[in-house]
Amino acid sequence: MADHRNGSTQPPNGKASAAGSAYSIDLNAFQFRLKTFYKHWDEHKTDLWASSDAIAIACPPPSEDLRYLKSTALNLWLLGFEFPETIMVFMKKQIHILCSPKKASILESVKKPAREAVAAYLTTSVMKNFVVTKLENVIDEEKKVSHSTLMEETEKVILEPSKVNCKLKADNVDICYPPIFQSGGEFDLRPSAVSNDELLHYDSASVIICAVGARYKSYCSNIARTFLIDADPLQSRAYGVLLKAHEAVIGTMKPGNKLSAAYQAAVSVVERDAPDLVSYLTKSAGTGIGIEFRESGLNLNAKNEQIIREGMVFNVSLGFQNLQSENNKSKNKQFSLLLADTVIINKDKTEIVTSTSSKALKDVAYSFNEDEEEERPSTKADAKGAEPIMSKTTLRSDNHEISKEELRRQHQAELARQKNEETARRLAGGGNEGGDNRSSVRTTAELVAYKNINDLPPPKEMMIQIDQKNEAILLPINGSMVPFHVAFIRTVSSQQDTNRNCYIRIIFNVPGTPFSSNDANSMKFPGSIYLKEASFRSKDSRHISEVVQSIKTLRRQVVARESERAERATLVTQEKLQLANNRFKPIRLSDLWIRPAFGGRGRKIPGTLEAHVNGFRYSTTRQDERVDIMFGNVKHAFFQPAENEMITLLHFHLHNHIMVGNKKTKDVQFYVEVMDMVQNVGGERDRKNKINVEFQTFVNRVNDLWGQPQFNGLDLEFDQPLRELGFPGVPHKSSVFIVPTSACLVELIETPFLVVTLSEIEIVNLERVGLGQKNFDMTIVFKDFKRDVLRIDSIPSTSLDGIKEWLDTTDIKYYESRLNLNWRQILKTITDDPQSFIEGGGWEFLNLEATDSESENSEESDKGYEPSDVEPESDSEDDASDSESLVESEDDDDDEDSEEDSEEEKGKTWEELEREASNADREKGNESDSEEDRKRRKAKSFGKSRGAGLSSSMPKRSKLR
Repeated sequence: MADHRNGSTQPPNGKASAAGSAYSIDLNAFQFRLKTFYKHWDEHKTDLWASSDAIAIACPPPSEDLRYLKSTALNLWLLGFEFPETIMVFMKKQIHILCSPKKASILESVKKPAREAVAAYLTTSVMKNFVVTKLENVIDEEKKVSHSTLMEETEKVILEPSKVNCKLKADNVDICYPPIFQSGGEFDLRPSAVSNDELLHYDSASVIICAVGARYKSYCSNIARTFLIDADPLQSRAYGVLLKAHEAVIGTMKPGNKLSAAYQAAVSVVERDAPDLVSYLTKSAGTGIGIEFRESGLNLNAKNEQIIREGMVFNVSLGFQNLQSENNKSKNKQFSLLLADTVIINKDKTEIVTSTSSKALKDVAYSFNEDEEEERPSTKADAKGAEPIMSKTTLRSDNHEISKEELRRQHQAELARQKNEETARRLAGGGNEGGDNRSSVRTTAELVAYKNINDLPPPKEMMIQIDQKNEAILLPINGSMVPFHVAFIRTVSSQQDTNRNCYIRIIFNVPGTPFSSNDANSMKFPGSIYLKEASFRSKDSRHISEVVQSIKTLRRQVVARESERAERATLVTQEKLQLANNRFKPIRLSDLWIRPAFGGRGRKIPGTLEAHVNGFRYSTTRQDERVDIMFGNVKHAFFQPAENEMITLLHFHLHNHIMVGNKKTKDVQFYVEVMDMVQNVGGERDRKNKINVEFQTFVNRVNDLWGQPQFNGLDLEFDQPLRELGFPGVPHKSSVFIVPTSACLVELIETPFLVVTLSEIEIVNLERVGLGQKNFDMTIVFKDFKRDVLRIDSIPSTSLDGIKEWLDTTDIKYYESRLNLNWRQILKTITDDPQSFIEGGGWEFLNLEATDSESENSEESDKGYEPSDVEPESDSEDDASDSESLVESEDDDDDEDSEEDSEEEKGKTWEELEREASNADREKGNESDSEEDRKRRKAKSFGKSRGAGLSSSMPKRSKLR
């Protein structure tokens, strides 16, 4: 922001001037730079500021000599003017200025905008340091305190700021309204509400609303928070939606926007995430606030077309009124939620001046009755007798373990009910039409060899010709040269018979084959006839070989070019990176390696990762080695320090693909090897600790950057893997150590990386679970049923209980089965007939306990599915590539020849041949296999053949039960 040295007597928005003075101070620049100064002081107090508690800046009298002084530079940077003969003393809570009366009149203007911030500071301190602490003590010690008593005690604290360590004069402080405390099912979200004489209600599933408003020198501020006690699922879900809506309102409040747009942002969030709660949303998202607590002309509702201007202050207050809970207790059947913050509209960003009092779900949701919950199963069992009293030592006994397992079973039953309802709603609403990740079919309609007949080369002689320039093959057919674009040729091969006649065989890509079933030509020309195959004979074997080789070479070049073009065409256009300037220095981390690595020849060199205004930039000393990652494209960010691994890393999982060199990827990783080739143990430990600290510092600073209001909608924060919950498994080809995080399941050391977003998981099926099994498999089914399931194989059985506990605590429904299921067929059956799936009980056909109870029915249900060994899920990638007739990946010539030979001799598709070979291998068994393994394989194969005659559709749900 530019310095203003020549102001006017009529200051525009964001400027302040003393009456009758020609000097005006840019208040926005002053506030921003003052915060920057204090932030730098806090972060570098020890190393750069000599641990000082106060900083004094003395500016000498004016002089005609040319001089450069730090004090003058600070005056100009902070205020825009030089203030000679002035002493400024900066303290943690106050700024003292010693100057002449004339200068004091100019500097008086900077005090005014701080009054709302000071009032908000007092309000937040009361909420954070008194109200929250008081509530926690009351609930923890089970005290009986009325709402009115809490109101009176809070009011006294506001009027005596020293009680919450606020060094403000009591004469300058007042309340905006009597503090509001509400609980027990009776809620009023208006500012005129009063705290009644009822006792604070804090049983399980209780909601407590607290609102505090304070005034400083007649300027008002407001804050409201909702606290959840042992919240039920509806309360947690509703609060999460309210929090997103509240942040959406604040994110929309920018200079030039309409007030109605802010409220509409909240409505849009609720309609998207919880349409059933729209009717409960308050009709206003707050009002303007200042000397008046409510400025009626600045109401944040759907009808107000007033324009938001810089310097305005708002009380953003949003809530859900009178939601109906499923709780049986009368005082908890009805509940409300409320959030309110004081917000100042600045030119560059919206400032939440009450943000130090957290409103995140993890900070307002309390669980005080964990022991009681664990006791409930035992209490119900002994309901006829005397009520048992369980001590803490009893809870640590074996009975505790049994009750814990019982609680988990009950929670999973509730999750099954919720999951079936959610899936039914999604299928009924057509919500399964996500991106189809199984195949990325590219049309060949745009490839044309010749636009008209005049472009054809003049015929020479009736023999096969290759036009390299137009990428065409001209074939002699019925006395005419017929052109074909080389991309429409699937395979070409040659052979020689006993009479020394040479044959060339050309197979074309045509619609309707298993490899191009979705070809656009079949839709564009439904009545056309296509040439599937052509064979030519020649006595010149040398010419035949040259033709075959030329066609293959040309085809490979076209396929490679079109493949890269298709990859780049699917990239989403990213915003442009805004580089940091002098006002904001980039956050830098040096000497990093990147994965995937840049292509090209030459020695790989490390680079530097920088965090700029709206994204990251990684670059090396080579000009062409640069990658930009926008904050808005980051879906998940991970920081994994080196412990048992050899590297410390930062990993970004993206919403949309980007290009790293010539590679298209959604995962980008930056890492440092913590141990050199030659290193002693002590040096290795020191190096590892030093690197981990450097990465942690970078992560903390980026988290602070992401915490700014402009990034609220992105919900970004570096996540760290929880190693104690990790387990070994095989998600791809090799065994790796897989680790959960708070939002994902990841493996970030070996490539290909594994990043699974927990919110995208529909259910998890634990397969091959049974007595005597040393390991089991985990199948993850995603909410997008067109997406292939993820199989993690060979997980040790010792990890089973830990995985169950983790899945249960993250509210993921899991099932167990003794066999691997054919998930592709199951998901196809569900998507083909969702109504039958819903009516049949949804996912309960996977319930092992239910199927065991009816042995005959369970036997029939098993026939409906084939073990996935028959058709491995890993084949999905091969199937997808087979369907990509235009840009399929090319192997060497031998692969093409073998494909041609197999088609010529057998006439069967690769899928059929693979299935036959797989069955033969399973029946025969490897020589190294034990007799037991061979019997097991043979039994599986027998089960497959026995079920081959059955219908491929899913069995009726009545039988599954």
